[in-house]
Amino acid sequence: MSLVENCGARIYWDEQGQGVPVLLIMGLGWASNMWHRTRPVLAARYRTIAFDNRGAGRSDVPPGPYSIALLASDAAAVLDAAGVERAHVLGASMGGMIAQEFALQYPKRVRSLILGCTAAGGPRAVQADAEAIQLLFRRDPDPAVRAKAAVPFIYDSGTPRERIDQDLHVLSEWYPHPEGYTAQLQAIMAWEADSRLANIAAPTLVIHGENDLLVPAANGRLIAERIPGARLVVLPNASHIFMTDQPAAAHQAFLEFLSAPHEKHSVIGKS
Repeated sequence: MSLVENCGARIYWDEQGQGVPVLLIMGLGWASNMWHRTRPVLAARYRTIAFDNRGAGRSDVPPGPYSIALLASDAAAVLDAAGVERAHVLGASMGGMIAQEFALQYPKRVRSLILGCTAAGGPRAVQADAEAIQLLFRRDPDPAVRAKAAVPFIYDSGTPRERIDQDLHVLSEWYPHPEGYTAQLQAIMAWEADSRLANIAAPTLVIHGENDLLVPAANGRLIAERIPGARLVVLPNASHIFMTDQPAAAHQAFLEFLSAPHEKHSVIGKS
């Protein structure tokens, strides 16, 4: 177990695999174990470094609210602890917001950027419908009840139930911490990068599920339009947790992007 201290909190991190480093940043409330489906694929070729955001998993839960910039500084501290100067950065959902901020604050530390199922905030952001937004603020004494209630909003209707149940089992190891979840959610609500995205110089892949009900796919298109040379992949038959809905297509997109030369802007899939 590895911990690094940053800005008043101990941040848990670990690594798997060897090679060029890939930093994995998870989303709202979830611990890094939720990379369980994708991490083995990447670790077969890369040195994957994952951590629990402050307020989640095995990291400390200091009083909130947090900021996305603070969470990005935790990511930088993890790379320091791992002895890594530059890494590919892959963020999902809130992790994609942290990844955007990381690329803006620490541009020399980013080899490339993968932004999954995320948004850039600001007035152009496309909001989910009211029922999906209510899910974010839902409180249940039993975290398993809340996790199951989220299923229709974050998984595609065609995804095999056994895959979803696998995710729910992994999630049960480290359910979202109530205070940490609220502090992270406050960070999301107070943040925007849309006005700054043109300053991101790192080669960027934006990837989104076409049927994402929580963070509509239009947000991915907006990000790809703003970041110079960004590539956009929109996955059909996929919602917010596209790595579970369409694991083969998602992992293929990741590996092709990480291994390919990064040149001109392109769009793959539906636009």
